[in-house]
Amino acid sequence: MENAGAGDGAPKHYPAKMTVFVFIACLVASSGGLIFGYDIGISGGVTSMDPFLSRFFPSVYAKEKEVVDTNQYCKFDSEPLTLFTSSLYLAALIASLFASVITRKLGRKMTMLGGGFIFLIGAVLNGAAVNVAMLIIGRILLGIGVGFSIQAVPLYLSEMAPAKMRGMLNIIFQLMITVGILAANLINYFTDKIAGGWGWRVSLGLAAVPAVIMTVGSILLPDTPNSLLSRGKENEARTMLRRIRGTEDIGPEYDDLVAASEATKAIENPWRTLLERRYRPQLVMSVLIPTLQQLTGINVVMFYAPVLFKTIGFGGTASLMSAVITGLVNMFATFVSIATVDRFGRRVLFIQGGIQMIIAQFILGTLIAVKFGTAGVANISQGYAIVVVLFICLFVSAFAWSWGPLGWLVPSEIFPLEIRSAAQSVVVVFNMAFTFFIAQIFLMMLCRLKFGLFFFFGAMELIMTGFVFVFLPETKGIPIEEMDRIWGEHWYWSRFVGAGRNRVMQMASTNV
Repeated sequence: MENAGAGDGAPKHYPAKMTVFVFIACLVASSGGLIFGYDIGISGGVTSMDPFLSRFFPSVYAKEKEVVDTNQYCKFDSEPLTLFTSSLYLAALIASLFASVITRKLGRKMTMLGGGFIFLIGAVLNGAAVNVAMLIIGRILLGIGVGFSIQAVPLYLSEMAPAKMRGMLNIIFQLMITVGILAANLINYFTDKIAGGWGWRVSLGLAAVPAVIMTVGSILLPDTPNSLLSRGKENEARTMLRRIRGTEDIGPEYDDLVAASEATKAIENPWRTLLERRYRPQLVMSVLIPTLQQLTGINVVMFYAPVLFKTIGFGGTASLMSAVITGLVNMFATFVSIATVDRFGRRVLFIQGGIQMIIAQFILGTLIAVKFGTAGVANISQGYAIVVVLFICLFVSAFAWSWGPLGWLVPSEIFPLEIRSAAQSVVVVFNMAFTFFIAQIFLMMLCRLKFGLFFFFGAMELIMTGFVFVFLPETKGIPIEEMDRIWGEHWYWSRFVGAGRNRVMQMASTNV
């Protein structure tokens, strides 16, 4: 088979253009990010509301109301409160393993539909909660919905998008996460003012809105050509490929998709296959990228933002307003990534964002250390608090155009079809495992490490930036079914890939 528009050794460029159909499909699918983002934003907000704390976590409420000479680092250290926040991520971790099978057998669309519906049930339970057990059960159902969604949505976007615009369209998922976080922060700010102390119910219950959007949207979505082929629907796959590429000239890409599908059918156990030596680069990336993404400390900032701002001396309403500010920064900075990821590439954004986060974390640690020391007792001026918020925004903006979107984009685009569902589950498992781990121990770490927690995350960002610089090749503009090529040409990964380089392409050649 001839290389479409390229000589041997160069990546193929399939004929394709951006169509309204593809854009709308990707936009609707990305609503899966809304449910994830809304939950991240809503959790920290309600746990800073006095009526919520006094009803469900009275010991935390009592400690919060103590005088200012109480150690500010430790006032929110509570195991039940931490369990409420982090239970969702453990549920998402387990759910993603089951979602992998559903994604492979029934398609990306059905997985998203199931995720939206389960999340909807969880939202209703949380909004109507009368005790901690009901809250936790609702959170678990929310977690299952999130696990299903983030298993399927990134794959769906990468498979639907033309190679040259894959970065931009995939990052819409991260944009929706930031929109969800911002919406949650705004809702928390206004519901906290509701007389009668039931505003937290509105905050938790409104999670049903993004769930309905995702559930209804999933019913209307088409499935991807890759998914249709893997389930033996060749004619539907060919028709869908013509529609999403906006051209009749789909022969080369369709042939490569068929070759990849045939390779998939020869795989009895994708989990065992993922452990083979030739897939070592993909396995390492599917473990380390989501793990390192969580070790930036971003979720600590985003879902504990109101609590964190209270800890450093903001009042309740002021802390919620500060969380709104960081939410706005998070959303608008994501547009920077959308505009540049397919122009400058993934590595540039990873490295620049990493350097900016390192600087911000070390300055934040220093600012907190100077004011609070190790005793954790201080009154901070409005001007000093504004400086702290500015550097938090500097950190959030760097994450929002680097590790935030790219932590989902890069893993979703590097896996061959035969291991794609299994490998994406590995991504979700490690993302959720470390989100759970960080959420579970953050308040304890803040109490023990104090300002050193910021230095800890800064050190992690130094390590991850170095990892990207040395080990991650550029994936910009390369069709996902030809992604094997980049590992075979990498100075380190080529020793594992070896003769497996361009495997799918060689199979396609023999089938012509």
